[in-house]
Amino acid sequence: MKIPQNAKLIIHRLQNAGFEAFAVGGCVRDSLLGFTPHDWDICTSAKPEQIKACFEDFNTIDIGIKHGTVAIIVDKEPFEVTTYRVDGEYRDNRHPESVTFTSNLREDLARRDFTVNAIAYNDEYGIADFYGGESDLRNRLIRCVGNPDERFREDALRILRALRFASCYSFSIENKTAAAIHRNSELLNNIAAERIQSELVRLLCGDGAEDIFNGFRDVFAVFIPELAETFDFDQKNKHHRYDVFHHITHSVGLIESDPVLRLTMLFHDIAKPRVCTTDKHGSRHFKGHQLVSADIAREVLSRLRFPTDTIETCVTLIICHDVRFNGTLAQVKRVLNKIGVENMRRLFKVQYADTLSQSDYLRGEKLAKIDTAKAQFEQIMAENQCFSLKQLAVNGRDIIDMGVTGGKQIGRLLNLLLDSVIDGTLPNEKAALLAVAKEYSVKE
Repeated sequence: MKIPQNAKLIIHRLQNAGFEAFAVGGCVRDSLLGFTPHDWDICTSAKPEQIKACFEDFNTIDIGIKHGTVAIIVDKEPFEVTTYRVDGEYRDNRHPESVTFTSNLREDLARRDFTVNAIAYNDEYGIADFYGGESDLRNRLIRCVGNPDERFREDALRILRALRFASCYSFSIENKTAAAIHRNSELLNNIAAERIQSELVRLLCGDGAEDIFNGFRDVFAVFIPELAETFDFDQKNKHHRYDVFHHITHSVGLIESDPVLRLTMLFHDIAKPRVCTTDKHGSRHFKGHQLVSADIAREVLSRLRFPTDTIETCVTLIICHDVRFNGTLAQVKRVLNKIGVENMRRLFKVQYADTLSQSDYLRGEKLAKIDTAKAQFEQIMAENQCFSLKQLAVNGRDIIDMGVTGGKQIGRLLNLLLDSVIDGTLPNEKAALLAVAKEYSVKE
């Protein structure tokens, strides 16, 4: 394992002062998996004041000195150095009430969440692994250190961290750990929405997201209870092979690993049970599910403190996800006018994932229509064809110069002209547009 030079400098300086020091946690885990760590955390037998004394010629920051953590800035890069510790009682299912410093590395590693994160390393000692983390990495397992119920009661966010690690690394969750996750899932009610949001996004973007959602749906229903309505809800429709929940999770797994796209798929059909009707033949229909799903998405994403732009983009895509392209250039332009270029690109990806998560019935025809619309979109962009008011060859000032002064009338005229240009009945040329505008204004 190769420790970066600046982290090695910190470890060696602490060792030269008579203390133990190891790289620990995620950086060791990722290195053993062959990934490049983003951060290098260091644990040491030195107390916080001893750490600072060893680095009095460096800039240090007391970022968590109460819990033994000092940040050391080396070449403008911060490294967190934490004293070996034993955590006290957890009363809020999130943070220990107190910590006790220890000189024993084994005790420090025992308080950590999962075995794969309870591995330490330095060049002199090699790998310090007292809880089977290396073996679990080889076997691609997420397992709690010690008693899983205790670990999750200490910090309930570990429930989502376990699922996130399994999703992002395509690991399985060890049976006792998995059972404890199900047993303790309600503890997530004690976790701040912002923390749940952060873990959810990272989990959603993992390669194993579909499997994790399918295997731990009760956990997600704790903070997205609306999702439970989709569980085992048979669509009874020839266009679908899965129940609503599994259609959703399969579509999540099919779309690229982008937070907005995966959130869109998670919510795109969530309202189907609420709007479901059954015809005389026993087939179910879901008229208007796009709008109700968008409302639910807005409510849930707001509750989980997602940024406004993320919410609005997801809502837009959910509303439009069921647009049936009919092969006309005008329709593509109208959708473009409504949602914009970037969302149009996203919409095609959403529709591909949605279609591929349905049954084989008419799948070829559905995909062909999306392909046609996408080709038309690319043609519109390549030729800079007009689909919005800002591209129109006339503007509000031109209409005012004609003698029209009412704001509503100006807007109405411009939109009538744009409709004609989009339909192809009028060229996007100033003279032609003004001539038609005059006719419209006379009629009004």
